Amino acid sequence: MSMSFAAIDVETANADLASVCQIGIVRFGAGEIQEQWQSLIDPEDEFDRVNVSIHGIDEAMVRGAPRFGDVSSRVASLLAGRVVVSHTAFDRLALSRVHEKYRIPRIQCRWLDSARVCRRAWAQFARRGYGLADVASHCGIEFRHHDALEDATAAGRILVRAMAETGLGVEEWLARADQPIDPQGSRSRRSGNPDGELFGEVAVFTGALAIPRREAADLAAAAGCDVVGAVTGNVTLLIVGDQDVRKLGGREKSSKHRKAEELIAKGQAIRILTERDFKAMVRLES
Repeated sequence: MSMSFAAIDVETANADLASVCQIGIVRFGAGEIQEQWQSLIDPEDEFDRVNVSIHGIDEAMVRGAPRFGDVSSRVASLLAGRVVVSHTAFDRLALSRVHEKYRIPRIQCRWLDSARVCRRAWAQFARRGYGLADVASHCGIEFRHHDALEDATAAGRILVRAMAETGLGVEEWLARADQPIDPQGSRSRRSGNPDGELFGEVAVFTGALAIPRREAADLAAAAGCDVVGAVTGNVTLLIVGDQDVRKLGGREKSSKHRKAEELIAKGQAIRILTERDFKAMVRLES
């Protein structure tokens, strides 16, 4: 049973997923850590106070740090030709975006979403509660959340645990992760497609979108999101029109945007995502 793979996590300076400010990569072989690498990254971009409040990285910390282009060859050496694990698709998309930003060819590898693994390996995580911290707690894995190397290590250890408990190796999980959670197809009707990559997310749209709001909501539901009209205590994803996401002057942001930031400050796990990155997440864009 193959148990060799790499795991990756990134942190970003703001809602633009190309604004990578920290990266951590861990290589596993035979279920054990073989190599670890991490670096702060100068994103050449502004730091949003919300992101700083989550990971603690700010402009001062990355002063003098390499740009992504300076470490891209190191990243490629760790990931190219391997199965690469990330917990949910956000890190995968961020890596794609930062390669695009610096006009660097994308790394040729095969991606495995450890959140999709969790939802199929353990029944209690099939529909909810499969965030990295919750699953790590279930597996008895201690780590410091929102540190890129710690998060990558936790995602890798979770996959190792899933392989040990199910008897499926990396290659088998690559196939199983693309199959329905319930291969027999029996499930109750839901507003979010339970087999979608974003199932379990509760999404709200704000700002001026390039596509009609109804069309955006349909796309989100097809990808697995429950779509609601207001930012409340169960919202996990705020999708902001591209022309609005750069407005940093507090009151210039929409009321939904400001409400989301208030809830984030109180500890609610809400990810703020641009419309462009949302479209890529639901595979409308490459």
